[in-house]
Amino acid sequence: MSSSPAQAAAGGPASIRKVYNKEKAKAGGVWHTHIAAVNAAGVLTPIIEDDADHVTFGYSVQKLAVATAVMDKIDRGELTLGTKLDLPADIILGGSGIYHLHRVWGDEITVGNFLTAMLLVSDNTAVRMCGRVVPALEINEILAAKGFVHTRVIPVANPNRFYLGTTTPREMHDLLWRLATKTLLKPESCDFLLSVTRWLNGYHDGVRRVMSSKERERVATKYGADFNDLGESRHEAGIMFSADGVPLLTYAMFAEGLGEPENYGATHPAVQAHAKIGRVLFDSLPVVTPAARSAVPRSLPKSFHPVSGG
Repeated sequence: MSSSPAQAAAGGPASIRKVYNKEKAKAGGVWHTHIAAVNAAGVLTPIIEDDADHVTFGYSVQKLAVATAVMDKIDRGELTLGTKLDLPADIILGGSGIYHLHRVWGDEITVGNFLTAMLLVSDNTAVRMCGRVVPALEINEILAAKGFVHTRVIPVANPNRFYLGTTTPREMHDLLWRLATKTLLKPESCDFLLSVTRWLNGYHDGVRRVMSSKERERVATKYGADFNDLGESRHEAGIMFSADGVPLLTYAMFAEGLGEPENYGATHPAVQAHAKIGRVLFDSLPVVTPAARSAVPRSLPKSFHPVSGG
């Protein structure tokens, strides 16, 4: 299924651009995309910059920014992954996630618990839990302090609630690259977020669809879907790693003005496009020199070993 390193190096950016343009045209809508990969010397270089500074609603991709703000507060010693909060019935939201399926509530859960739920299964209730420990205005202050100009949540009257807000493909690329190179947060905080977004029980309909389990664990990804006045939106952003954990490629694909409302599955044309693009991205991962490889911090997931429960 995947090509050899020599084939990947030979295909590279030209193959990525060809498949991206073909699948974008086929899916329709309006796309805003940033894709970049390291070159042979290990320098990150843009491959596709398609209206990459367009400010758009990130929808659930924005949960990466929310998680970043929570982890920043942990880095400053004002919170821990083990801090517990109650999970009351009046905070429960439907849609994507797991907490609304419980039918009974009142548990005490850790920050680590709801961050995992928010990033792995895009739990909407978890967003409200984040707002309880980092209010909306503080989230925006943290993001601004980290140099993000357009990546913001939208505050409401309740300071602990917010809408997920806006970002740009370029800023999401920046967030992902700094996360992978351990410069966005403390190294252990970066590792935590990457371990969740690379885990095999996460989102598979898009970029990771046509990949083996070993390939999937080399891709950290976050999906977002909703609609606005233009039509349907289907977004996906992530980062791909070498087999030994070196970050090699980032992608941030935001598509809006699409058709097929209420189709949030793998058959949506834009999600099908993500799968085709994801395969060529992975097959075109660059080969870098040992010197360049040693210059970039590695990120290794825990090994995945499926087991049957008793």
